[in-house]
Amino acid sequence: MSESADLTIPVRPQDHSSGPEDAKLTVVEYGDYQCPYCGQAYPIVKELQKKFGDALRLVFRNLPLSDMHPHAEAAAEVAEAVALQGKFWEIHDTLFENQRDLGSEALMHYINDVGADVEQATNDIRSGAPRQRVEADFEGAIRSGANGTPTFFVNGVRYDGSWMFEPFAEHLQELLD
Repeated sequence: MSESADLTIPVRPQDHSSGPEDAKLTVVEYGDYQCPYCGQAYPIVKELQKKFGDALRLVFRNLPLSDMHPHAEAAAEVAEAVALQGKFWEIHDTLFENQRDLGSEALMHYINDVGADVEQATNDIRSGAPRQRVEADFEGAIRSGANGTPTFFVNGVRYDGSWMFEPFAEHLQELLD
């Protein structure tokens, strides 16, 4: 049996957040754009967002497992560069929907596809700011006890149950009730 773990870095204004700040449920996901399990969780999280509506706030943080997923770090940096242009959720969704092709050329196409400026994103990546953000997320994940990808924290406590739709939805509903 795993030991409970708390989120050590609280949700902050600079986090990528979808849903109201005062939602009764805050789910923080540490994810990897190339991880097949994160890819499986992606539509489930979308369904949870639909089911719980304004009662749910989703926060996404990067946990690229580069040893297993060679394109994860670059994809995370692209997401952070595009986030600087205000299009984080668009690139987040595009990366998960195309996670089988995260090579350099494809990443540049995705930047363009979401309506972001490719040259600006490339310059931002070169500046190192996206990498610093990814590294800070990664360090926060380790300090919080993230034990793989995806790792979810619900209202600040690591969720160790199944993230398949029914069990996860039941857990969230119990917290709401």
